[in-house]
Amino acid sequence: MATKTLAVLNVDELKDGQMKEVDFGDGKVLLSRLGENIHATSAFCTHYGAPLAKGVLASDGRVVCPWHGACFNVCTGDIEDAPALDAIHSFKTHVEDGRIHVTADPTRTRKENKARPPTLQADGAEAPGKGIVIVGGGSGAIHTVESLRENGYKGSITILSAERYAPIDRTKLSKALITDASKLEWRTPSDLKIKYGTNLRTGVNVTKVDPSQKSVTMDSKEMIFYDKLVLAPGGTPRRLPIPGVDLKNVFVLRNVDHAKLIDEAAKEGKKVVVIGSSFISMELVAALSKRKLASINVIGMESVPFELVLGKEIGGGLMKYHESQGVVFHMQSSVAKIIPSMSDPEAAGSVEIGNGGPTLDADFVIMGVGVAPATGFLRDSGFTLEKDGGVKVDEFLRVSELQDVYAIGDIAHYPQPQSGGHRRIEHWNVAGNHGRAVGRNIAGTPMPFEKVPVFWSAQGQQLRYAGLGYKYDEVHIEGNPAELKFVAYYIEGGKVVAIASMQSDPIAIKVSELLRLGMMPSAEDIKGGKVNAMNVDMSSIQSKAQVSGVKE
Repeated sequence: MATKTLAVLNVDELKDGQMKEVDFGDGKVLLSRLGENIHATSAFCTHYGAPLAKGVLASDGRVVCPWHGACFNVCTGDIEDAPALDAIHSFKTHVEDGRIHVTADPTRTRKENKARPPTLQADGAEAPGKGIVIVGGGSGAIHTVESLRENGYKGSITILSAERYAPIDRTKLSKALITDASKLEWRTPSDLKIKYGTNLRTGVNVTKVDPSQKSVTMDSKEMIFYDKLVLAPGGTPRRLPIPGVDLKNVFVLRNVDHAKLIDEAAKEGKKVVVIGSSFISMELVAALSKRKLASINVIGMESVPFELVLGKEIGGGLMKYHESQGVVFHMQSSVAKIIPSMSDPEAAGSVEIGNGGPTLDADFVIMGVGVAPATGFLRDSGFTLEKDGGVKVDEFLRVSELQDVYAIGDIAHYPQPQSGGHRRIEHWNVAGNHGRAVGRNIAGTPMPFEKVPVFWSAQGQQLRYAGLGYKYDEVHIEGNPAELKFVAYYIEGGKVVAIASMQSDPIAIKVSELLRLGMMPSAEDIKGGKVNAMNVDMSSIQSKAQVSGVKE
């Protein structure tokens, strides 16, 4: 590795708690100052390449991506939070003659070389005991594997996945309808096997778990034993109990096979009816509206899309955008039945809205009415499930009555210390961070899970959301939702509990950090204009990053 040392900035141009992106030859470096310590890292997030200088820096050493909440340690470059899987490079710095000098391999400062694979403390070469079995092959599973190896777990790891490919970036299914699993895989099966010592079993369904003998049974009747079990099966798309729901061109979206069916049906000039106005539905609507379909009709139960989560005004602004793209909404409506086509009785030809509503022609139908926890096999195994089929866990994500079983992602009812009580949250980032926490709790020092959920959605512009739950008393909005440029603060009991934004980065990420640290200004101050969340100084918290720890 050929390194160079270059003076990149006057030291008095970088204040405490500040970040700056600077040139390093034909590359870029991110400088971060925490007290008297100056750190240098890659300048771009390894998730989707966002410039980290436009993100948020906290004095406990976290730099958070402005787009999707990926978080890195500025001392080491290590990953702190999902969704990124790869760490960033860290480089040596020193101050001489009032100038900040950075020592780095120039090739590693280029955007295309921004990623440093996580430092694996173990690769599965040593495999005492029965090891860890992970049920499910999604975000929770891949982040569990990464975290286990980063934290030094040396035993065997087995992933049992119903899907026929390695864990993928599932978010791109609804946002872009990508249908090639190889373009979505975070790690190839060979990398999982060779670099991570992980046995990936695809296309298998788990039918039973027996905690008393620590075994998992698959549909082939094969039995696998474990030392620790991580339940991460995700969700199963719901289908309404209405006539016609099983017709061959009525689709749901959860996996690559589903995306292929929708992609094949969504040809120019075709008509689609979308049942449900959920995030998945509306992301698909945004993608399909670019395909020159003859018509896109959306049927929703609420008065506007996203009303429950975002409120009427924000939902109304997003609805107005979709209408400008030719989408027709039928809100506060139910579906009576899906009617077979006259030319093909096995296929849908139209959708009848309930209570005397119109009948809508359809070449295909998409049903986006939420998911149910994929936990049927647990009920059959004698587990105690919540009313919605989820699994209640403690602050360490352990199934309450079983110390060697963890549940994460879409199925987990986990405690939220900031707001109290247990919640089950269906989102990619939550599952990923659950996986990172479980890996650390098994292999390292157990710590309670206390992340603030961060969501995003493609709705004409990128919608960001960070918060502690969907319950709120009022919404304070700055900007204009109809122009897709706004900041919305969700308030409960005089406290800001969540935020949604468009074209206002990195405000949502800043608020997520303020909520995490307990430093969010009062709702009264926000509403009265006394405080701008972006200007809140986070350097007052006790720093955990006052020593230099370069990883190269």
